[in-house]
Amino acid sequence: MNKHLKLVRELHDAFSFPQAGHGANAQLSDMDIIMRQALLMEQGSRVLKALKAGDMVEVLTELIDLSYYALGAIAMQGSDVTDQPVSWQHDGFVLSVMRILSDKINDCASGSAECYSEVYCLCVHLARSFINADFDKAFQFVHVYNISSLSESGKPIHIDTGELQRSELFTAPDLSDCLYE
Repeated sequence: MNKHLKLVRELHDAFSFPQAGHGANAQLSDMDIIMRQALLMEQGSRVLKALKAGDMVEVLTELIDLSYYALGAIAMQGSDVTDQPVSWQHDGFVLSVMRILSDKINDCASGSAECYSEVYCLCVHLARSFINADFDKAFQFVHVYNISSLSESGKPIHIDTGELQRSELFTAPDLSDCLYE
């Protein structure tokens, strides 16, 4: 099992978020697909706004959150991450990042675990090659922060989605140590 998916499943178990057993390959309902698509689109918008601002720490934070949402959909299905090749190469244009990110998020309207895997793999690729960051370290920081903040916050989890909503619960951890010089 993918190590990041394992952490997302741990979070889902700890807070009783819905997920299928590993290997179950459950289908998402139409409403689950719609909710997942809304979450991915909103988070994709945050990535693009961070790109516009030029804050690479914020871009990394938003990419980690986007990967969390994609992995959450995979966990709900009981699937595993399938490594997907990423055809994007750093061409110096931010518009190419916007295009591939938008396309991959749009593909998730199918509800396919492979499409969610593509979003996750793109986040990993962009963090490593575009931002020049340690994705694994950043993901671990965010995961530990999510677990501890949700445990300590005493605030309710977002009812409609069963997902954590960072803007409603807490601010993100500082991931500047995850950027390579």
